Amino acid sequence: MSQEMISLGYTSSDTTATRFTQPLPVPEGKDLLIKIDAIAVNPVDTKVKAGIEGQLEKPKLIGWDATGTVIAAGKDCELFKVGDKVFYAGDISRDGCYASHQLVDERIVGFAPRKLPAVEAAAMPLTSITAWEALFSRMRIFPNLDTGKTLLIIGAAGGVGSMAIQLAKQVAELNVVATASRPESSAWCRELGADHVIDHHDLSEEYAKLNIAPPDYILCLGDTDPYYELVTDLIAPQGMICFVVTSQQQQNIDKLKTKSAGIVWEFMFTRPMFKTDDISAQHQLLNRVSEMLDDGSLRSTLKHNLGPMTADSLGEAHQQLLSGHTLGKIALTPIEE
Repeated sequence: MSQEMISLGYTSSDTTATRFTQPLPVPEGKDLLIKIDAIAVNPVDTKVKAGIEGQLEKPKLIGWDATGTVIAAGKDCELFKVGDKVFYAGDISRDGCYASHQLVDERIVGFAPRKLPAVEAAAMPLTSITAWEALFSRMRIFPNLDTGKTLLIIGAAGGVGSMAIQLAKQVAELNVVATASRPESSAWCRELGADHVIDHHDLSEEYAKLNIAPPDYILCLGDTDPYYELVTDLIAPQGMICFVVTSQQQQNIDKLKTKSAGIVWEFMFTRPMFKTDDISAQHQLLNRVSEMLDDGSLRSTLKHNLGPMTADSLGEAHQQLLSGHTLGKIALTPIEE
């Protein structure tokens, strides 16, 4: 085994990635050492990069979506062995996956789908975890019990929305109303199973045209502030709203009192960051997603493969994300050594 790993890190918010080598880490405790086979990018990557202040002495490694092969395991590992193919999103408080190798706690890792190429599998972990937790952990949607209720997904054509549509239909059998503003994004949402697609630029009017009951659940994947008043007006009595983007304004939660409606947040790094008692829930849900990908009840949301990880290809991936018009996910193959 090589004693070095190659990484692509950032020393400031306005530079391209810097290629550098560092010693190959030795896994301890519940950590796995994974040789990365493919990665995907997410909006959180660009946000963390933009948050770098000044010039860093040591490049910061970002990236939280990968698939790879276990090449070593800490002494406390019980779930995986050397040679296993895995996929995972990782922990935002640790080094990311823009590298040839990565250390990851096995409790937030799942067995990779057997029937998908690595680049398609790499597109799935972060969005699958976020969508699954938002629906079933945060809004507490119960499959079988909540069948037929209505879920409104704002910003449904992106990575998380693409998974939320599928999970809502395949696991919970909900009536899904997706929002999209372009013909191609509307078509993508319908292709994934959305029952209705409306334009989020005229959300209230468009929803009213459907002539259906108010949504029991709303998953807002766009910026919170522009939608707060709209979604709190739209939500059904005793409904649940889930936000994922930090609010920049103070909001009035009292307007939900008469509806007995609730607001929750989804941040998929909560479990690994705080080492919660249920941290292994991410291992379990990733395994469930993997099985569903293999049996065809879920499909990969990969839309763009930009080839090997380089400073240029990562820059292109980030620009696509920042455009705000990305359908599905963007993936890259390993760093060329």
